[in-house]
Amino acid sequence: MLESIILRDHLAQSLGTIDLLMTETPPISPRHSARERRRLRLRRHGRRAYIRSAYSLPTLATLGNAICGFAAMYVCTLNYSSTDPITTWLLQHRFVAAAYLIFIAMLFDALDGRLARLTRHTTDFGGQLDSLADVISFGAAPAFLVLQVFKESIIRENTMFPTMVSRFIWAAGALYMSCAAIRLARFNVSNEHGEQHHFSFLGLPSPGAGAVVAALVLMQQDLVIQSRTWAPGFAADLFRTLSIGCLWAMPLVTLATGLLMVSNVRYPHLVNRHLRGKRSLGRLIFLLAILLGLVVAHQYVIGIGTLMYALAGLLGSTWVRMKARRNDLATPSSSSARPD
Repeated sequence: MLESIILRDHLAQSLGTIDLLMTETPPISPRHSARERRRLRLRRHGRRAYIRSAYSLPTLATLGNAICGFAAMYVCTLNYSSTDPITTWLLQHRFVAAAYLIFIAMLFDALDGRLARLTRHTTDFGGQLDSLADVISFGAAPAFLVLQVFKESIIRENTMFPTMVSRFIWAAGALYMSCAAIRLARFNVSNEHGEQHHFSFLGLPSPGAGAVVAALVLMQQDLVIQSRTWAPGFAADLFRTLSIGCLWAMPLVTLATGLLMVSNVRYPHLVNRHLRGKRSLGRLIFLLAILLGLVVAHQYVIGIGTLMYALAGLLGSTWVRMKARRNDLATPSSSSARPD
């Protein structure tokens, strides 16, 4: 009897607390910001917040990013003939098409953030969806592309790699994808809305890492084509040697870019830091030279540019640390500066 009375009082107290919370929760109105509406939904429904709607333009751009990454992985594995001219071209240039799809995914990734800020519709839902799309397009797709390029080279050259080499190549791709997922999860935790918070990145951005790998694939495929185009001789042998060098550099570059994504190296946001506002004439001429280089040989300009960006952050961080250490050594300690 006593236990039933205690249980009844405890249940009544719990129901009273729930009713109090529900009555104290103010109604959600359009005047509330997105963050306030999410907080009120969490308060009303507990830990479960139900997403009933999403803004169309930023969400479609984010999904376009994910679809391009999925399409890049699909194109890599095309192995059937068709009378469709588009499919025929994709069969002949499937690795080049996959690399371009990764770059198109980069455009969608840049577009969704711009659309969200332009329409003032930056939400936590959009940020989470953007990171999931980036894992597909800049995490899984570049790693899968490198593995497929090596698989194709084994079949084309009729050569066999040692087991340890094959396992290392697979492990490099798996580590790259894992680092991309960790980097994006870290970004979600520390991300803040607003362009004033996006002038630099902690670690190599995942689109930049994907661009490095995709650009290296573009360079390697163009070198293979050049080695077949030139007549047998010095030029053909040179292009063939360079293509083999790019092929063997892929797993190393993939591994290095993966580690840079989870590093503490600061990388600048190129658009927000260097392309906005008034700039000097020298910088404008430099940008014009880059555009002309893209017209002449875009594969090599993109490849060299992405590699320089990946190395610039690492070298800049190393230089800052060396300079700080030199200043610490040059500064006299408190004990030596103390008067006698």
